[in-house]
Amino acid sequence: MTDDIFIYMVDLPDGVNEMVTPCLAGYTVYISDKLSPEGRRDAYCHALYHIVNHDFEKSDVNEIEVNAHKYKGGRNGTVWEQGD
Repeated sequence: MTDDIFIYMVDLPDGVNEMVTPCLAGYTVYISDKLSPEGRRDAYCHALYHIVNHDFEKSDVNEIEVNAHKYKGGRNGTVWEQGD
């Protein structure tokens, strides 16, 4: 089964770039409408990293975010390029 990803541009609180929630059909990604086009791409790539790595099945939130922030979202067209 393939999960669908629904993307919405919304007014999120300052400092919140994106938010992901599982739903019956897959995942819903909310991206801050305050971000630049590049920031929106990076936020989506960060969200996609969490989805692809099955982070919603894990329980250690600190470890999940540490691992997710090791990668540059969207840089050179990939979420898999390890950051500096």
